Amino acid sequence: MKLIELSTIVEPTMISELSIEQLQELQLALNRLGLPAGPIDGLIGPRTRNAWAEFKSDYYSGNSDMIGAESVAVLQELVKGTKIGFGDHDFNTKHGVIEAIKNECKSQGIGLSSQIAYVLATVEWETAQTFRPVKEAFYLRNAEQWRKENLRYYPYYGRGFVQLTWQTNYEKYSRLLGVDLVSDPDMALNGDIALFILVHGFKTGAFTGRKITDYINNHQNDFARCRRCINGNDQAIEIARLAEKFLLTL
Repeated sequence: MKLIELSTIVEPTMISELSIEQLQELQLALNRLGLPAGPIDGLIGPRTRNAWAEFKSDYYSGNSDMIGAESVAVLQELVKGTKIGFGDHDFNTKHGVIEAIKNECKSQGIGLSSQIAYVLATVEWETAQTFRPVKEAFYLRNAEQWRKENLRYYPYYGRGFVQLTWQTNYEKYSRLLGVDLVSDPDMALNGDIALFILVHGFKTGAFTGRKITDYINNHQNDFARCRRCINGNDQAIEIARLAEKFLLTL
């Protein structure tokens, strides 16, 4: 991802004075890093301000209301590592997928063993232990016909290591990843794309508004309630048990 608009900044500038195009690029970059800047709309709201302040706190110290050439350079270097589709992950084996998930979690700032254990448990449950990106209701006979007849968000039904649904979410991740998931929703089954969406959704609360850090952090391991990051209380206790087992191996 090349920061073309932000690279034109030479002198320190108030983020409130950025152009719409510059703010959109900033929001895209922050969201790509797992810092929830909200919609990529070019508007300077509290979510964008908070995400930039978090970036300044974590990666480049300074006035959180300002952006300059040096902080843009740091941002550019970080987003270089978020290019999707060219990883060297092994998605052909369960072990390879587990290692890929562990690495992606750490890359996006989900670093606690307890957090990684819960992400792994979620994937085991959501993919019916296959550890492969799957389509919603993949286990049914004539599954596509069933989806068409029963899912009101068809054709943007669930795909991936977790179920990405609804057109708005396919549009959101199309912008974040620089790929056209709207025209070709099955691209969400690509291992690298599914991996990014899985971890990014947990990191930012993109799925339900709840982030993994709301329930699993340095002070608590609430594996049962963490299911709210994905799907309410559905099978929460069973997935919590799986997370406990994974935690013993990490």
